[in-house]
Amino acid sequence: MKVKKFNRPSKERRALTRNQATDLIMKGKIETTLAKAKYLKSYVEKLITLGVRTYDKVVTVSKNYVDDKGNKTTREVINDAPEKLAARRAIKAKVYMVKEPRKEGEKKAQYIARMDNIKDPVVEKIFNFYAPKYAERAKELGQGGGYLRLLKTGKRRGDNADMAIIEFV
Repeated sequence: MKVKKFNRPSKERRALTRNQATDLIMKGKIETTLAKAKYLKSYVEKLITLGVRTYDKVVTVSKNYVDDKGNKTTREVINDAPEKLAARRAIKAKVYMVKEPRKEGEKKAQYIARMDNIKDPVVEKIFNFYAPKYAERAKELGQGGGYLRLLKTGKRRGDNADMAIIEFV
């Protein structure tokens, strides 16, 4: 992938891209300059493709537990397969880990209960929301990719920069 410089040092450029990718995944839509949106499109589409390829790769494992009374029990636990685990780690390296915001009118106890088992909301959103949606779409249309759309919105007032909205299809 050709790196667009954006007139910034590499650390700032990577931070900008990661921040915008995180916002796009969490919110589903952002407005930015056209050049940044074009670069961000290829960056995020690769992350979504990684999720689509591996979201359903799981392994069932039997685990033995001993409770306080000394009773032994066996439970079936669903774990990520090695491919999914590698994809999860690759995605975590490309985006920031942010907390899921509270929904409007949601009480703190409800929020805590909803977020109890979710460690990385951005990665979970890719694997649980976007990946199944786009895998189904790929089966219907017979093609992969094309997860994002760019809409040009005109010039920004002040510096006359081309602006665009980037959103999931």
